[in-house]
Amino acid sequence: MQKNKKIALITGASRGIGKEIAKTLSKNKIFVIGSSKNINGKNIIDKQLKHNGFGIILDLNNLEQVSHCIQNIYNQFKKIDILIHNAAAKNDKLLINMHLCDWNNTFKVNLTAIFLITKIIVRNMIKQKYGRVIIISSVSGYTGNIGQINYSASKSGIIGFNKTLALEVASKGITSNVIAPGFIDIGMTKTMTERQKIKCLSKIPMKKFGSAKDIAAIVLFLTSKYSSYITGQTIHVNGGIYMN
Repeated sequence: MQKNKKIALITGASRGIGKEIAKTLSKNKIFVIGSSKNINGKNIIDKQLKHNGFGIILDLNNLEQVSHCIQNIYNQFKKIDILIHNAAAKNDKLLINMHLCDWNNTFKVNLTAIFLITKIIVRNMIKQKYGRVIIISSVSGYTGNIGQINYSASKSGIIGFNKTLALEVASKGITSNVIAPGFIDIGMTKTMTERQKIKCLSKIPMKKFGSAKDIAAIVLFLTSKYSSYITGQTIHVNGGIYMN
C-alpha cells in the first residue's frame, strides 16, 4: 500500500449500501477496511476489495471486541483517515409489543457502538490533524415510522451526536456529516407485493426508489477535498419524500 494513501474503515460493508460504499471508495484509490459481523461477510468483502483493502469481523454487540479490533488496525497501519458508520440493527415492533431488550440491542449497535468507535478514532484523527467521519442515518430519524420506534429514535440520536461532534473537532481538521437515505432499493422490493410497491412509491415525489450508488456517491464527495468546508450537516437522499 502506498504510504500517502487514505485509509477508510466502513462498518457493515458486506452487503447493501455498505458494500457499494466500499466498492466505490476502493475504485477511487482509497484503501478500505470493511467490517462484517461474521466470516461469510468478511469473505465477501475480501473478494470484492482484492488488493485495495480487506474485511474484518467486527461484532458491534461485543463492544470490548470492537475496541481490540480497532487497536489492531492502528498497530498495523498507524492511522484511519475516514470513518464510515453504516452498520445498523433493526428489530421492528409496535411500542406496546416492544421489550426493553429490543430497545437496548438496537441502541447498542446504532448509537452506542458509534460513540465508542468514534471516540477511539477521533482521538487519533486529532493527532493527525485530519479526518472524515460519515454516519449513515435514515429518513425515519426525521419522520418516524410505524413499528420502528427504537430504530427511528436511534437514527434521530445520530443527528445530535453528529452536530456536537462537528463542533468539537471543527478546528482540528476533522469534519463530521450524516447521510439520511430514504427508500433505497437494496433488495427490499423483492419482498414487497405490487400493492406495497405502489403505496410506497406514491409517497415519493420522484416516483422511484433510490439505489446504493446514490448513497455511495455522496460518501465519496464527503471524503474528497471538495467537501472540506462542510461539517455538522445531514444530507438527505430520498427522492423528495422529506425536505429539511
